[in-house]
Amino acid sequence: MNTESPIAIDVRDAVKRYGEFTALKKISLSIKDNEFFTLLGPSGCGKTTLLRMIAGFEDVTEGQIYLYGDEIEGLPPNKRPVNTVFQNYALFPHMSVLDNVGFGLEMRGASKSDARRRGGEVLELVQLSQFAKRKPSQLSGGQQQRVALARALAPQPKVLLLDEPLSALDLKLRKAMQIELKHLQRETGITFIFVTHDQEEALTMSDRIAVMSAGELQQLGKARDIYERPHNKFVADFIGETNLLEVSVDKIDNGHAICHLGGGHSLTCNAVDGIDVGTRVHISVRPEKLFTSDAPSGVESLKGIVKENIYLGTDLSTIINLDEGPDFTVRTSNSERGNKRIFEPGAQVFVNMEMGAARLLVD
Repeated sequence: MNTESPIAIDVRDAVKRYGEFTALKKISLSIKDNEFFTLLGPSGCGKTTLLRMIAGFEDVTEGQIYLYGDEIEGLPPNKRPVNTVFQNYALFPHMSVLDNVGFGLEMRGASKSDARRRGGEVLELVQLSQFAKRKPSQLSGGQQQRVALARALAPQPKVLLLDEPLSALDLKLRKAMQIELKHLQRETGITFIFVTHDQEEALTMSDRIAVMSAGELQQLGKARDIYERPHNKFVADFIGETNLLEVSVDKIDNGHAICHLGGGHSLTCNAVDGIDVGTRVHISVRPEKLFTSDAPSGVESLKGIVKENIYLGTDLSTIINLDEGPDFTVRTSNSERGNKRIFEPGAQVFVNMEMGAARLLVD
């Protein structure tokens, strides 16, 4: 029995050009049915362009996009079983919340009564039934965002596209809405394609993430895989905090690479195809995979001097300068289970790391 989820969106070698400028360069990816899929990258990387191509707001210059096996190029936006939630909500200020939600249904030919009935159902889904008679101006930003979601969900699209819909919210509300969106996706079973430049947001919500840069797909995978096993320097640097250090590969033996940091310091990483002895490359070491001590501990211990402690509330970030080498950032939890001993600036310490913490990157 085949339990593999069907493919909701299949993008094959998609290219988008605006005159001489190429916004997307042969993007290929498949998004599964009932998946929370995120397009992540900095401004101008092409993620919103790809979303607009799926929606039908932009033409595909080259390549194809398939929706549940059917090619959709040439199909106008209103004929595609997809809906889009934008940054600015785009609610009608003169209409009630319920009428805003039902408006799209009426435009699709639903009767007034059917539109109001369905509108009431989705308002209950987003926990806004009690605000059905209010105008958008009488709601908070988070409530307006949920109205925009309800309106997009009302026609029961096969795919929901979300273009940075949380960017206008304050931090606390934004975090609450991230969890709410994920719950909503699971409850409806609709495929969500979410665009954001916020790495933490993507890690929080996504089943899988496509990291993009300069119109190209850099890495595609589950959140944990992308964070723990970045393919290249861009992904390691863009996703979360890391110690990104230039090294030379001194030796490769039995699947391991010995990397020289300078000042007599070396680290062992898993070898990577295409990287040979003598190559100068980068390694990534996440700060939470390090700890400090006054004596060597573990396989990899690097000697240095504490430069600075930065209190971050939940964590303490300690910057350590290795003897005649680079700086390392060590991040520990401010809890009884965290690093109980705080070394003050000027103290001599050893930076110790978990096995496999250092990752060799393809630049």
